[in-house]
Amino acid sequence: MAQLLFLIILYALPSLVAPIHNSSSGGCAIIRPPRDGGIRYRGLTQEQIRSVQILPVDYEIEYICRGNRVIVGPKVRKCLPNGTWTDMTLHSTCLLLCPRVWTSLENGRVMVKPPGPPVEGTVLHYSCHAGFILEGRNISHCTKLGKWDAPKPTCLYDRNYTGKKKLYIGALFPMSGGWPGGQACMPSAQMALDLVNNRSDILPDYELELIHYDSMCDPGEATKLLYDLLYTEPIKIVLMPGCSGVSTLVAEAARMWNLIVLSYGSSSPALSNRQRFPTFFRTHPSATLHNPTRVQLFQKWKWTRIATIQQTTEVFTSTLDDLEQRTKEAGIEISVRQSFLTDPAVAVKNLKRQDARIIVGLFYETEARKVFCEVFKEKLYGKKYVWFLIGWYADNWFKIKDPAINCTVENMTEAVEGHVTTEIVMLNPETVRGVSNMTSQEFIAALMSRLGGKNPEETGGFQEAPLAYDAVWALALALNKTVAPLKAKGRRLEDFNYNNHDITSEIYRALNTSSFEGVSGQVVFDAQGSRMAMTLIEQLQGGSYKKIGYYDSSQKNLSWFGNDVWIGAGPPADRTVVIEEYRFLSQKLFAAVSVFAGLGILFGIVCLTFNIYNGNVRYIQNSQPYLNNMTAVGCMMALAAVFPLGIDGHHVHRSQFPVVCQFRLWLLGLGFSLAYGSMFTKIWWVHTLFTKKDEKKEKKKQHLEPWKLYATVGVLLAIDFLSLMIWQIVDPLHITVEKFTKEAPKEDLDVLIQPLLEHCSSEKMNTWLGVVYGYKGLLLLLGIFLAYETKSVSTEKINDHRAVGMAIYNVAVLCLITAPVTMILSSQQDASFAFAALAAVFSAYITLVVLFVPKMRRLITRGEWQSEQQDTLKTGSSTNNNDEEKSRQLERENRELQKIIQEKEERVSALRNQLAERQALRNRRRPSSGQNQNHNTPPPSSQPDPKSLLPPPGYPNPTTDNHALPPSFSNSSNLYPADSKMSRNHCHNSQIPLLYK
Repeated sequence: MAQLLFLIILYALPSLVAPIHNSSSGGCAIIRPPRDGGIRYRGLTQEQIRSVQILPVDYEIEYICRGNRVIVGPKVRKCLPNGTWTDMTLHSTCLLLCPRVWTSLENGRVMVKPPGPPVEGTVLHYSCHAGFILEGRNISHCTKLGKWDAPKPTCLYDRNYTGKKKLYIGALFPMSGGWPGGQACMPSAQMALDLVNNRSDILPDYELELIHYDSMCDPGEATKLLYDLLYTEPIKIVLMPGCSGVSTLVAEAARMWNLIVLSYGSSSPALSNRQRFPTFFRTHPSATLHNPTRVQLFQKWKWTRIATIQQTTEVFTSTLDDLEQRTKEAGIEISVRQSFLTDPAVAVKNLKRQDARIIVGLFYETEARKVFCEVFKEKLYGKKYVWFLIGWYADNWFKIKDPAINCTVENMTEAVEGHVTTEIVMLNPETVRGVSNMTSQEFIAALMSRLGGKNPEETGGFQEAPLAYDAVWALALALNKTVAPLKAKGRRLEDFNYNNHDITSEIYRALNTSSFEGVSGQVVFDAQGSRMAMTLIEQLQGGSYKKIGYYDSSQKNLSWFGNDVWIGAGPPADRTVVIEEYRFLSQKLFAAVSVFAGLGILFGIVCLTFNIYNGNVRYIQNSQPYLNNMTAVGCMMALAAVFPLGIDGHHVHRSQFPVVCQFRLWLLGLGFSLAYGSMFTKIWWVHTLFTKKDEKKEKKKQHLEPWKLYATVGVLLAIDFLSLMIWQIVDPLHITVEKFTKEAPKEDLDVLIQPLLEHCSSEKMNTWLGVVYGYKGLLLLLGIFLAYETKSVSTEKINDHRAVGMAIYNVAVLCLITAPVTMILSSQQDASFAFAALAAVFSAYITLVVLFVPKMRRLITRGEWQSEQQDTLKTGSSTNNNDEEKSRQLERENRELQKIIQEKEERVSALRNQLAERQALRNRRRPSSGQNQNHNTPPPSSQPDPKSLLPPPGYPNPTTDNHALPPSFSNSSNLYPADSKMSRNHCHNSQIPLLYK
C-alpha cells in the first residue's frame, strides 16, 4: 500500500515544458532519494521523469517519506546556477516517528534532544515541578522501530513538600514586527512576577513563572508558538498574548483547551465579542473606549453632526461601528462616513464637498501624515474645523519627514493645529500607591532601571508597559481569589489541566470581578472582558500637546481643565449655521399700491352715491342702475383685496396668516363675481335680445324685465360662493413656506442665509386654481365675444352697453395676462404682488371710469338732473334720447348734401354757357352751307326745351339764360344718342331728388 501511494505521488504530476529534458547544460543532475523515501518532481510527467537527466536552474525538488516516517533534514532542495543543489552538506533521511505523548509530562518538564520531532535517535529527559516526585525512568530513547525504550514516567504529588508550587503562564511578547511592544512589556511583566512571588499575602503556596516567546506580532508565527505552548510541558494555566491579530488567534483557540487569555496589548473592538471569545480579558482598553469620551465632548460643545474618515482595517471599522451606535443613542448624526485604503485624497475631498466640520479620523500614524497633507491642500482646517485623532501617535508625528507626502513640515504644522486627541490613560496621573505598593512614578523609575537606560521613545511598548504590569497583578489576585473556593471543592490550582473546566470557571469569575488600583489606574473589566479606564483628552496648541481634561467612562465623570484654545472665538459650529430669513413684501410698494386702492375705493363710493342719487333720471334708469351699483360694489371689494394681498408675516403672526389668506380669496372671488358678473349680464341680454331676426326685435324689445338681469348676476355669484365654500371646507387654505437656495452673506461669517417665503396654499392648490381659472377664463372669453357682437347695437333699455363692452375688454385682457404671470412670479413677492394688485386696481379704475364718468359728464354739462315726472310736467311728453340722436345725424347728412348740390349747380351753369355758345356758332355757319348745297333741307332746330332746363322743385330758378344745363341734364342730340332711354323729365324728376333721400 505504501509503495502504491509512493508511485501515485511520484508519477501523477502536471507536465513540464519540453525543453527541460533536452537541456544539456546550465542545470543540476538528478539526485537519488533518501532511503524509504522518494522525490516529488514538480511539473514533470511520468515519461519526462524517466528520461530527464538535467534539471534547470531554480528548479525545486521535495523529499517525501513512506508510511509514518518523517523527513529529518532539508525537505526541499533548489538547483543553483553553479549546478549544485542547496544544503547538500545536510543529509535528508526518512525516519520513523515515535509517539508525541512522551514529549509532555503533567506537572513536570521534558527536554527533547535534539530539538525537533521525536524520531529515531531522539532522547527525552524528564523532571518534575517542585512538590512532585518522578515515578519511572527520567530518560527515554526513540528506537529504529519508532517506539520509546521506556514507559512514560509520571509526576506524583509530594504530600510532604512544604515549598511553593509553580504555576506557569504562557506569554507571547512581540519583540519585533509591526508593534514591538514586548520590548518594554516583557520586563514590566517580569517585574510584576517578582513582586508577586515575594508577597506572602498573595498565592503564598505558589510561584508564578513566565514562559514566553517572540510572536513578532504575526498571527502566522503565533500559530506555531501557540502549538509549542500547548503541546509542551509544563501546563500553562493562563495565556498572555499581545497584538490584536495574535490575541484574536489565541483567544479563539484557547476555548478548546479551557484556558483563560489575558492580553496586555490588544485594542481591537472585535475582541469584545463574548460569544466568539468567551474566556478573553484584557487590561488594554478596547479602541471603542475612545467613543464615550468623544460623545461626551460632542455633547459638551453642543455638536449634533459629525463626519468620520477611516483607514480600511478591521480595528478602525469596528471602532466606527461602535461610535455610530453611541452617537445614534445620543442623538448625534454621522452625516459623512469616508474610508480609504492607501490614498486618502478622494475621501478628504468628499469631506470638503459635504461640508464636514467636526471630523473623527481613525488611521495609523503613517496614514495620518497622508491625510493631513490632503487636508492642507483642501483647506479643511482652521477656525471652522475640528479634527479628533487617536492619541497614541508620537508627539512629533506631523514633523517627521515622509517621502510618501509632498507637504512641508510648515504645511503639516499649520494643518494639524488645534486638533483634539483622545488617549487611554495607561499611567495613573495621580500619586497613589496601588495594590503593588508602588506609585506610577516609582514604576516608571523601576522600569527604566530594568531597561538599562534605553530611550523610552525608542523602546516599543513603553506606553503599554503599565498595562502588562497590571495584567500580571490582575492574574495573581484572581488566582489568589480562587484558592479558597477550589479548596472547598477539594481541588487545587496545581490540579489544573486542559480538560478541567471547573478550575477555569473559578479563574474566570475571579477575573470578571477584579477591581484594584494599579499603576495604570483603576483596573476593572466590563461584561465583555475589556478594561474600563480613564481617557486623556489633549489638544495641539502651538505645535505641542496640552492636557485639557480626563474622562472616566465607568463613572461618567468629565474632569475639565478649561484650557482649551480655539482659532476662532470658540468651538466652531458643527455645520454651516443657516439663518432663516423671511422675505417680506416691500413696504414702500405696499404703501404706494394701498394708496391707489384707497383712492379707488373712495372713487367707487362717489360713483355709487352718484348712481343712487340720480336713480330717477331717465338716462340713468336706461343704464340699469342696480347692475351698475353691483359693479361699483364689486370694484370696491376687488380694491379692498389689495390690502390682504400685501399683508404677510411682517404684519401678522403666522397663526393669523390663514385668516388673511381667506380674506384674499373671498374678496377677490366675490368682487370679481359682482363687478364682472353685472357687466357680463348686460352684454349677455343685449346680445340675446337685439341680435335676433328683424321680425322678432320689436317684440323682444318690449320684454326686457330687470329681474332677469338680477337673477343672472345672482347665479354667477352663487356659483362663486358655493365653489369657494366647498374649497374651504374640503381643502382649507393654510400657510406654506417656500425655501430658496442658501445665500452667503457679504461678511466673512461662517453662516448661510436661508431665504423663506410664506404662501397661502392648500393640499390640492393646483387643482382648485385650475377649476377657478378655467371657469373665470371662459367667462372672460365669452364676455369678449359678446362685447364684440353687440358693438353696433343701439337700445334705449341698456344705453351704456358699449361702455360695458369696453370695460370688459380691459378687464379680460388684464386678468388673462395677470393670472399666468402671477403664477410664474409666485416666488418673487414684490413682482407677484405688483402684478396682482395693480391688475385689480387698474381693472377697477377702468371699469368705474368707463361706466360712471360719462354719465356724470352728461348730467353735469346738459343739466339733465330732472326726474322723469318733472320732465313730463314741463314738456308734456318725454324726450326720446334715441330720436334726438337720429335727428342730429340727419342734420349733419343734410348739410353735406347741400354742399354737394351747390357744387353741381355751379357746374350746370358752366355747361349751359358752353351750350349757348355752341348753338350760336352753328347758326352762323348755316347760311353759308345752304348756299353751297342746293335742295338740302335745313336741319331741325336743336334748341332745347326751356322746361327741360328748369331746376328740381323747391330749388330756385337760374337768373339768366347763360346758365345752361350740363350735358348730363340736357336732351341735346349732341350729348345723348337718339336711342337713349333717358329723358329730360327723367333726369329732373328721378336723379336729382335722390340726393335728398
